[in-house]
Amino acid sequence: MNELVTKDGQTYYRMTIAGCERDLPVCPISDTLSIAGFVMLGDYEICVACAAELLKRCPPHDVILTAEAKGIPLAHEMARQEKGRYVVARKGMKAYMRNPIHVEVKSITTDHIQQLYLAEDDYKDLHGKRILIVDDVISTGESLCALEKLVEAFGGEIVGRAAVLAEGDAAKRSDITFLEPLPMFPKECV
Repeated sequence: MNELVTKDGQTYYRMTIAGCERDLPVCPISDTLSIAGFVMLGDYEICVACAAELLKRCPPHDVILTAEAKGIPLAHEMARQEKGRYVVARKGMKAYMRNPIHVEVKSITTDHIQQLYLAEDDYKDLHGKRILIVDDVISTGESLCALEKLVEAFGGEIVGRAAVLAEGDAAKRSDITFLEPLPMFPKECV
């Protein structure tokens, strides 16, 4: 059962995701709103379980695309399980990136506008390929929109959008595949 719990003076949202129970810390992001922080980085068990469940639900695809950084373990594990390929849009320009394409993105959990870059070596053979966009959490959809613009720029075909969790109103969207809804909370829940 998904519920708010308090441990050591901190509020958590306890939920089960792909058979794994986790306590997500509830953190304020504005004067009126709090979110439950979901981080897959370093959690091998949840990455493996979520990748397997999402692969059962996602359409056939040629390549998985994700944004740096929290979606990387999920994209990696999905690609590993299906013996496929994944590509990562980077949040910063690197010296080795030749002829990059880029877009701007404003995420709910970041206080400034970011850039997403994809190097030519990553996108040059993706024209016409079926692309599955993957992230850990979809909330406002801004990161998703930025990834869609990258796919448009290199001429790929978006066949699906997937995330472990759909936060707030994103859970009402019919164009994304997700494992569990994640509510947002009034700040006083913290």
